[in-house]
Amino acid sequence: MLSIFKYTLLDSAVGCAIQTQLPKGKGYTALEIKVNMMRPLTQELPVIRAEGRTLHVGRQTAVAEGKIIGVDGKVYAHATTTCLIFYI
Repeated sequence: MLSIFKYTLLDSAVGCAIQTQLPKGKGYTALEIKVNMMRPLTQELPVIRAEGRTLHVGRQTAVAEGKIIGVDGKVYAHATTTCLIFYI
């Protein structure tokens, strides 16, 4: 169940990273996303942080990466996505 949580959290982080770079009138949809689970999330880990950053934003596609990081500074999951950019 927590694997779905990691996927959803990372999908949101990378999507938001791309959305912040798009001008008014443009939207995006995911072409693909790849998630690597590195460590399990457990109840002993009280706080986690999701980070997303864009690697490339072009006219038609955008690429971003994201991480889930624990309070211990370790990376628990990593994702990359490619999105299609379109006019809305």
